[in-house]
Amino acid sequence: MSQGWNASDIPDQSGRTAVVTGANSGIGLITARELARRGARVLLACRDETRGKEAASRIRAAVTGADVAFVPLDLADLESVRACAAAHMPERIDLLINNAGVMALPYGKTADGFERQFGVNHLGHFALTGLLLPKLLGTPGARVVSVSSGMHALSDIDMGDLNSERNYRRWIAYGRSKTANLLFVHELARRLAAAGSEVVAAAAHPGYAATNLQTAGVRMENRKAAERVVELGNRLIAQPASAGALPTLYAATAPGVRPDSFTGPRLLSWRGAPAPSWRAGWTLNDVAGERLWVASEQLTGVTYPGLTP
Repeated sequence: MSQGWNASDIPDQSGRTAVVTGANSGIGLITARELARRGARVLLACRDETRGKEAASRIRAAVTGADVAFVPLDLADLESVRACAAAHMPERIDLLINNAGVMALPYGKTADGFERQFGVNHLGHFALTGLLLPKLLGTPGARVVSVSSGMHALSDIDMGDLNSERNYRRWIAYGRSKTANLLFVHELARRLAAAGSEVVAAAAHPGYAATNLQTAGVRMENRKAAERVVELGNRLIAQPASAGALPTLYAATAPGVRPDSFTGPRLLSWRGAPAPSWRAGWTLNDVAGERLWVASEQLTGVTYPGLTP
């Protein structure tokens, strides 16, 4: 992998269709824009219609002839996930980018009663991927890329308390949701291989990128001093969102990306060009991956046709 890999190295994406969740801002918006720049048709799967359509307009203004469209998707509501998959998706999907997420929020629940970070970051994407699986399996060269985080190292999954009901600590819950992303990719890649499928399931993380993800939690609680500290960190330490999107774009488009790979800034750095990233050993645990998968099927009611343990 070249140390200097950047958006100009993205292969031609003409004729391909990409779905990017959370594409209205941050690295999701950059990911969608750069895929459109290389010729892909891009669906911006977002919760807020106004912001989603504004993002589509921004991409069209930046990229002449960009083929982009908003589709409604609220990952905190499984009914919305099902409606999105059933009514707003094309027959061919080449790239599914599971990008949307929330971070370190005060305790809350999704429409279906799941702890919000676990519900949005993992269960919503688990359901969406399963519902779109037949389209992915039918598309040669398809990939599923899930955006995790180096913060997965904060905690392994607690199978006895997936909803953090016994003791909610926002950063631990966030770390568990990002571990869940990696366990999902690990188990999905294992099941795809067992089924003889060439669909690639891979993971990426942006390092420390300046987006509104960092400020959402403190703004919800009106913690002005904490918000100023976070904003200062974004200005002085973080890399721009355009750099944070590169690992996702690499995992989605670069030739030779391996199933179950984890791409991020080089080694343990929070910034830099895409490279193989360190991941905790518990995210490669077959038993944990299968247990989380079974629990996720039960919680969401979504099964994966054609993929067995």
